[in-house]
Order: sequence, then C-alpha cells, then structure tokens
Amino acid sequence: MAYQEVTTTGYGTRVGNSFKAIGSGFLMFVIGTALLWWNEGRAVKTEKMLDEAGNAYVEMENPNKKDASLDGELICGSAMATTEDSLSDAQFGIGAKAIALRRSVEYYQWVEHEQTKREDKLGGKEVTTTTYTYSKQWVSSPVQSSQFHDPAYQNKNTVFTTIDDAEQYAENVSFGAYKLPESLIHRISSREAMDLTIAEDLLKQFDKSTQAAYERFYGVQKSIQQASQPVQQPAQQSAIPDSIRALLPDSVKAKLDSLQAVSDSINKQMANAENKKDLAYIHQAGNVLYFGRVPGAPEVGDVRVTFEKVVPAKVTVMAVVDGDTFKPYKAKNGKRFQTLVMGKKSGDEIIDAEKEANNMILWALRIIGIMIVIGGLKGIFGFLETILKVVPFVANIFGWGVGIVCTVIGIVWSLIVIALAWLFYRPLLGIGLLVLAGFLVWVFAFKGKDKLKELAAKNSKNTQPAPQAAE
Repeated sequence: MAYQEVTTTGYGTRVGNSFKAIGSGFLMFVIGTALLWWNEGRAVKTEKMLDEAGNAYVEMENPNKKDASLDGELICGSAMATTEDSLSDAQFGIGAKAIALRRSVEYYQWVEHEQTKREDKLGGKEVTTTTYTYSKQWVSSPVQSSQFHDPAYQNKNTVFTTIDDAEQYAENVSFGAYKLPESLIHRISSREAMDLTIAEDLLKQFDKSTQAAYERFYGVQKSIQQASQPVQQPAQQSAIPDSIRALLPDSVKAKLDSLQAVSDSINKQMANAENKKDLAYIHQAGNVLYFGRVPGAPEVGDVRVTFEKVVPAKVTVMAVVDGDTFKPYKAKNGKRFQTLVMGKKSGDEIIDAEKEANNMILWALRIIGIMIVIGGLKGIFGFLETILKVVPFVANIFGWGVGIVCTVIGIVWSLIVIALAWLFYRPLLGIGLLVLAGFLVWVFAFKGKDKLKELAAKNSKNTQPAPQAAE
C-alpha cells in the first residue's frame, strides 16, 4: 500500500523562494551558455584532429615484427592482444591467465520510489502530495531502509555479506611484437564468464557466516522450516507413448530419439553444474556465486557475485609507435588521439566511426545546453507567475505564456551563441546560423504581433451583440 505525505507551503514562502531562484536561474543560464560555446569549439577541434590523423596514418602490415621505420608514426594495425600474466582474486581464491578479471556484486533490497504532485490553492498556497511506494529488486549497493519515509518499511533491509566490486588488469599485454599501454588495455572488451574453482573449505565458511546473518534477521525458526522443504528438481519432459510412436515414420522416430538424447545430456550437465557446489546458503552456478537460500526465489538480503575475465582477442590499434609500445597522436591544434577497437578494422573505418561519435556528442551537448539555458530563463522569470498564484487559473495562463517566451528566447539565444562560436571557429557556417536566429526573432517579434492583433479582432467581433429582429 502506498504511503503519502502532504505538505502545505504558504504564499509568502513561495514568493520568497521564487526570488531566491533568480540567482540559481541566472547561474544555469551562464552554465548553459558556456557549455554551448565550449561544445562547439570541442567538436571543431576534434574534427580537425581526426581529419589530420586520417591523412597522417600508415598501415602496419605486420605487427608481429618490429619495424624501426615506423617509430614516431601514427599507425593502424590489427593483431591478437595476448598476455602471459596470471591474475587472481585473493578474496575468493580464484584466478586465471587473462587480460583482466572483473567481479560485480548485486544485492536484493527493498527500494523506495517517490512521486510528487503539486496543486495550487486559491490564496496562493501550494499543497504538495508525495507518494512513496516500495518494491524489491537487485541493486548495485545496499539500500539504507532506515531512511525510508514509510515507517512500515523502515529497517526492512539487510545484507548477508558485503563485497566490493573489483577489477584488475594485466600489466603485460602484447600486441604482436609490441606492448600495449595501460590506457589501451582498458579498452579491450572481450569478456567471458570465468570458471569458478572456489575451495570447499572457503565455501563452507561462507555458508556458515551467511546462515548466521540469515538467522539474525529472519530468525532460526524460518531457517529450520526452509531447510526442511525439499529442493525442487526441474520437470522432466514426458516421453511420447509407445502407441503414438508406433504410428510415426522411422525418420521421425530417429529425429525424436536424437533430440531426446541431446536434451538428456543438457539436463545432466546442468544438474551436475548446479549441484556440484550447492550448500544450504551458498550456491555456485556457472560464474555466479549466490549468498542466500534459493537463487530462483530471492529474499531481501541475498547477494550474488558475478565473475568475468577478459580473454585474448583480435584488436585494431591506432596510435603512434613509441619504441616497443604506443603513445597518443598529437595534432597541430593540441588535441590527442589514440584508440583500440575490437576486431579487424581499417584506418578509414576507425576515423569515420570517431567522427560519427563526435557528431553524436555534439548534438547531445547542444540539446543539454539549450535545455539548461531555457531552464535558467524560467528560473529568472518564474517569480512573475508565483506572484499571481493568488488566483491559480490566472497564474497558470500567465505561466504558460512565460514558458513559451522563455523557450523561444532560450532557443534564439542558444542559436546566437552557437553561431558566434562557429564564427570564431568556422565563419561560413556561423553566418548561416546567425541568419536563422534573426529570422526566428523577426517571426516572433513581428509576425507574432500581427497574429495577436488578428485574434483580438476576431474576439471583438464575436463579443458584439447580435442585431435584434424587427417586430
């Protein structure tokens, strides 16, 4: 059941808060403007750097053999990224020869969800109704339920163990005859599930500590009751009756027998994998270690840990050769560039992909910047609407108008900033944007005024009394 909190804010407090918001609105306006300007410069510099790199790189034909003539050159080459380093997770006593090991942890917790509804009242008061609902879900960190608003859900969370996420990388990763720097090693993404070989003694220790944590929170009686419940086995597919099989062609029977054999083999492997290390409160399946009673029916407090490794894979590197390793390419404008992508790619494919990514970032930051500018303007002029909140209907109409004006001004201002930035970095395109911004100003200032006059004339004509019929 949802829990609600209702608060009332007086008219004077609302007006005072709206005047305080002018400062934060102005700050948002400045931040949005600065973001738009910086973003245009960043995009232009990045594109120029990529154009320069696209014209400067050379293909590394054989990365498996060092070539002194390539030293200092921007190259593009493909080879296997491999390592002989052995990495280990000391906390769980497991390890592997891998480029990286990753451990991710999830907790099954009650989570609070908040939904707020505001309603203006005659006289300027505002009634705020906040509804809190709760659901159980897997999250990346424990949730402090003591801070929940609904007393019925406070202190309902627990965790049976706390484990940190962990990530470690090999120091020596080879790219043919060369060695990859740390920054490029971190870009390798050939993840695979890691085989778990956790010692039995350690699993029993985990099981004992988890049971103790479970019983502290849920009680010994519940633990005993659950322990007495039989473990549900996967349902077996019923065989086809002999009477029906006798009617089937031999070819169909052979296919059915083959499918049944495969199904039996898979079920046997799954059963062996699931039951190999399956204790009362600890369950190991594949690359997941589960702390809790039943993995298929999680309870609050359960924890699951997933282990992955990054294995050798073919990658393509675009960077400057620096002896037996690589370093970033430095363009004439000071921008640096190096990258590693999975699989075999050509230099032109990499440059095109980087340009596309740069363009996506450009438009994403443009939209964010424009929204911040508009939000800042609404914060600056929001006090006008708040003053009229004594009569909510009038204030809502006025607020709608203020919102429209702030949106138009915000877009126009943003276009002007973008155009000026382009004038600074690329004059021709900047002039076009200035013309577009001027057109919007003209439409809003003059055509909008004519439209208002037209609407006013229609309203005046509609309100005139109709002539009376002669008797």
